[in-house]
Amino acid sequence: MRLATVFQRAVGASPDVRFRAYDGSKAGPAEAEVSIEIRTPEALSYLASAPGELGLARAYVTGNLEITGDVHKALSRLSELSLRSIPLVPRLELLATLGRTFLNNRVEPPPQERRLRGIRHSKTRDSEAIAHHYDVSNAFYERVLGPSMAYTCAVYPEATSSLEEAQFTKHDLVARKLGLKEGMRLLDLGCGWGGMVMHAAKHYGVRAIGVTLSRNQAEWAQKAIVEAGLSELAEVRHLDYRDVRETGFDAVSAIGLAEHIGKAKLPGYFGFVQRKLKPGGRMLNHCITRPDNRQPARSGSFINRYVFPDGELVGPGHLVSVMNDSGFEIRHEENLREHYAMTLAAWCRNLDEHWDEAVREVGEGRARVWRLYLAASRLGFDRNSIQLHQVLGVKLDGTDAHVPLRPDWA
Repeated sequence: MRLATVFQRAVGASPDVRFRAYDGSKAGPAEAEVSIEIRTPEALSYLASAPGELGLARAYVTGNLEITGDVHKALSRLSELSLRSIPLVPRLELLATLGRTFLNNRVEPPPQERRLRGIRHSKTRDSEAIAHHYDVSNAFYERVLGPSMAYTCAVYPEATSSLEEAQFTKHDLVARKLGLKEGMRLLDLGCGWGGMVMHAAKHYGVRAIGVTLSRNQAEWAQKAIVEAGLSELAEVRHLDYRDVRETGFDAVSAIGLAEHIGKAKLPGYFGFVQRKLKPGGRMLNHCITRPDNRQPARSGSFINRYVFPDGELVGPGHLVSVMNDSGFEIRHEENLREHYAMTLAAWCRNLDEHWDEAVREVGEGRARVWRLYLAASRLGFDRNSIQLHQVLGVKLDGTDAHVPLRPDWA
């Protein structure tokens, strides 16, 4: 059976997708918005050597499998790829083809694939994991993230709001949930390029310290702070959060850090934050989660090896329980899943619009990793296989939480 036809039957006929293969075969409507091309026998070798998402990722990252058009839409079809949907005889023929191709075309994992060594979530290994993802190119991130340089879920006040408006709204929502006021002290953990630190200093007169394990982020953020005239209030350090010595903060924000902490380390993480706060201080934890507590925490092979090494996601119930057991009274919680899908759609558009510059900056292989990762993550939020939760906790002052009777941040 011709390869394009086999792939179409495995995924299911769709008016949106056309398949082409190196054997000259084609399947699907010529006017389809998306085209998936199996360019070489090596693409099949990758699929045979690592069935599932890892094989597909390797084939795409190396350029042996190409997606033309909307990658998000293509992945929504490829994610359904299953040999079980093919009748027995064609299925055996395909397996035989994959086997012969694999034996005749040995392939190595792409150089963008990373496996870390050492003790999981030790300071050294965490530093290597962060460097793999973040110490790539600040110019590349500027093209993908836009002027805000905020690499976390935005909050869209309206469906038509711009990405920049949504990122401002996110930072301001965090500030209001934390009850920030002039003269307060804020510690922002995993501060990225300093967006929350600068927002708190500029709009609330807060003295803010941010810490990040990424040297590139810290250098970019410190330069931005100076250029914004915020040096007297804001500071970003290249530092592991566990090495922060100051205490007595009025508030702690952690926007997109907990995903890197590790499930086993969460009690220590929340305990650390609790000790850094003064009585009545608030902590806002903003992170990606599983939709429930029954799924494994560790990321899939593609995300773990190409994007976020050692990343772990827990269910919101587990996150809230650990936070509560670490001494926080939980005062508010919300799921922003749809907002993250919209954020990722905006980042995908930015990458596509600046594709040539991105490739020149980081190379085609890494740019393809990002194109795949952003679209796949968006699909995950669309399908509710991952979520984004903000949890607000308070370190009680005796029995006083120092919060309003009703939330005042809406």
